[in-house]
Formats: sequence, C-alpha cells, structure tokens
Amino acid sequence: MSKGRNLLIHTTGWVLFLVIPIVFSPGPAFSVHTFFGGFMQREMIACILLIAYFYFNVQVLITRFYFTKKYTLYFLIIAGCFMITTLVPFLLLPNHPKFSSPIPPVPQRAEEGSILFEFGHNFFRFSVVTFISLTLKISNRWKQAEQDKLTAQLSYLKAQINPHFLFNTLNSIYSLAIQKSDHTPSAVVKLSSMMRYVVSESNRDFVSLEKELSYIRNYVELQQLRFGDAIELLFFVHGNAGTNRIAPLILIPFVENAFKHGINAEESSRIKVSIEMDHNELRLEVFNNKVFTRGEEEKSGLGIENTRNRLQLLYPKRHTLIITDNKNDFSVSLTIQLK
Repeated sequence: MSKGRNLLIHTTGWVLFLVIPIVFSPGPAFSVHTFFGGFMQREMIACILLIAYFYFNVQVLITRFYFTKKYTLYFLIIAGCFMITTLVPFLLLPNHPKFSSPIPPVPQRAEEGSILFEFGHNFFRFSVVTFISLTLKISNRWKQAEQDKLTAQLSYLKAQINPHFLFNTLNSIYSLAIQKSDHTPSAVVKLSSMMRYVVSESNRDFVSLEKELSYIRNYVELQQLRFGDAIELLFFVHGNAGTNRIAPLILIPFVENAFKHGINAEESSRIKVSIEMDHNELRLEVFNNKVFTRGEEEKSGLGIENTRNRLQLLYPKRHTLIITDNKNDFSVSLTIQLK
C-alpha cells in the first residue's frame, strides 16, 4: 500500500471517529450553543490524546510488550494511558459548562451528564481504539510473516533449480555415471528428493523435523559430491527428531552460506555442520573459514537476515542466534525451542 493511500485511510478514519459521536449524540452537549464551547474543546483534547495513544500503542507498546508476552506490564501501561486520556481534558478545562451550569430541560437518559457516564463514554472510546490498534498490528505482523515465508520459499526454490546449480550437480552425477560409480543412483535420488521437498513441502507452515534434516543431509552430501576432497567437511546429526515439527527451510540458509562463501579451489576450505536434538530443543552449529572474496560476498547477509526475521516472527523468545563474523572465519550458533 502506498504512503499516500495509507495516509488517506488514516485521515478518513480519524475524521469519522471525531464526527460520528457528534452527529449521533442524543444529548444536548452537542447543540449549536455548545458546539464551539467548553465541551467541544474537551472532546477535541480527548480525541487528540486518543490519536496519540493509538500510534504509541501501535509503534511501541504492542511490539515491546504484547508481542513479547509481557501482558501484565502491557495492560498496566494502557491502564495508565486510559487515565491520562480521561483526566487530562478535565484538568485542562475544569469549568466545563456541563457540570458548572444547570442542565437544560431536554429529554435524556438519567445517567447522561454524570461523571460516571463521561467515564463510561471515554472507556468505550479508549477500548475501541485499543482493539483497532491491536487488530491492525497483529494483522500486519501476520502479513509480514507470510511475506517473509513466501520470500524464503521463492528464493530457495530459485537457488535449487537455477541452471548453475543443476549444471554442477548433474555434471557431478554424469561423472559418476561415466565411472560407473555405485553412488550414481543415490545422487540422483538425493537431487530428486531435494527438488520435491522445496516444491511440495516448503509451502507448509511447519513440517516434520526429520524431513527438514533429510533435506539438509541431501544438500550437504550433494555438495560433498561436487567438491570431493577440495573441502574438509565435518557433518554431524545427533539425537532423535521424534515428532517435532519446524518451520521449513529455516536452517538451510546457514548451511548454504557456509558452502557458498567457504569454498575456493585455490585455498583450503573447512566446513563444519553440527545438529543436535535434545527432546524439544534443537541446536545448530555451523563454521567455515572465509575464502570467498568476489562481489557476491556483499549479498551473503541477505539470506541470513531474512532468516533472522523469520526466527523472530515464528519463535519469539524461543530461540537464540549468535553469529560470529571474524576476519578469517564465520560461525553460527542457533538454538530453537520447538515446543
């Protein structure tokens, strides 16, 4: 959505928010006599405070407290905001004619004109603003998660089926076939399994952890097939995946990054990938020495940054990610609480 359209929607919404209560109010407070009087001034102050609260809630409170599950602190803060939006107009304009002058003899509900009625009126408006701000923020967060997921799916689908990847992998398989190697059938099966996983499984919210690990195994073994003795590779998987599930393609960016930027035919290449499962906890350790120095190195952080965002959205307060980027080596340590 463009900024202009977004601004128009917000402006229209706030105009309706200000006008509708005035147009449909049954009481005398909004008569021609008082429209530009003290009551309207206090209403405008209250509405300005509510607008400020709306954006404060959207930009700060929901992100820092609600999404991090600090619910008690969050509701205490919005309770304080409610008191501010309710009391400040009375403190700024204490001599409101509604309370300092006799109420005109116009038919109205018995409670109208009382402080209790004003409190209830303000509470209703505040609740509506709170509900709308929460709904919008949660909706935007969900859309962002879906967009990041789609971006990850498309990027890795492209990475796995691009001609360069297929050429190198198929060329390695062809070499094995020429040599009549016993590894040829398994290499074809691994590539086929990887393609099937990316196409059919990666569109799910969560997949079997065993399937994700199988994809990583196939990827590592195919890379080893391509580079052979050119790399010193250590690959370990310990523990039982059990019935655990995980977001698809959430681990492979760190493994792929090691092979993409840790292999050079002219230098010694060392890569270590270790995955451990302990009940519902998964630990991933990836290490590679730096040998890649060409222009694409500037893009190396994009996949990892996208994955960092996905982790924050999918596993808030349930993961720890430590990335160490030294001059000569690069390492990743990731821990995820799957349940």
